[in-house]
Amino acid sequence: MTADAGAASWLRVVRIGVGILGVVALAWIPVRDLGAEGFSLANYFSYFTIQSNVLGVVVLLVGGFADPAARRWQVLRGASTLYLVITGVVYATLLAHLDVMLDDRWINDVLHRVLPIVILADWIVAPRRLGITPGLIGAWLAYPAVYAAYTLLRGPWAGWYPYPFLDPTEQGYVSLALGLIVLTMVFALLAVAVAGIGDLRGRRERPPRLS
Repeated sequence: MTADAGAASWLRVVRIGVGILGVVALAWIPVRDLGAEGFSLANYFSYFTIQSNVLGVVVLLVGGFADPAARRWQVLRGASTLYLVITGVVYATLLAHLDVMLDDRWINDVLHRVLPIVILADWIVAPRRLGITPGLIGAWLAYPAVYAAYTLLRGPWAGWYPYPFLDPTEQGYVSLALGLIVLTMVFALLAVAVAGIGDLRGRRERPPRLS
């Protein structure tokens, strides 16, 4: 089955169900803590985890209810898959032992594990061949680059950084720059992998031509 043929009914149900779970997880802390001392809604939505999950939830719900086949939508699906894979990988390798403002374990698991795994599985089950091109990879990587710039510009003004690897006050700008170079290379490899999954799976599932 390809994305052009439309997703199976069971897959669309899963998308909607997990999307709703994501909405609840994303809204839980703001609804509970809004107005509480020390809670900042701006800081909450300045986490890459939150932003990538918001996009992932939108993609899952739209994919569940409408399942668009247009290439632009599939490019957005691929981007959302990449960002949530980045979220899961970075959390597992760099942040699992740190306080990331998600004290509720079930929310932490949904946003850092469940959503990334589900949206990657969705991309594998309902793939779309997009082509591994510099334009596509560059477009996908634009958002993480903008996010890093936003964080570094906002940090001194807000007196707060969402992640230690983006905090120059803890490591200095040279170490920060080296870390960002490494992360960029890792993200580029992940982007190629996501695009490659779509190409490989889409090619395998294309119906054979009649001779």
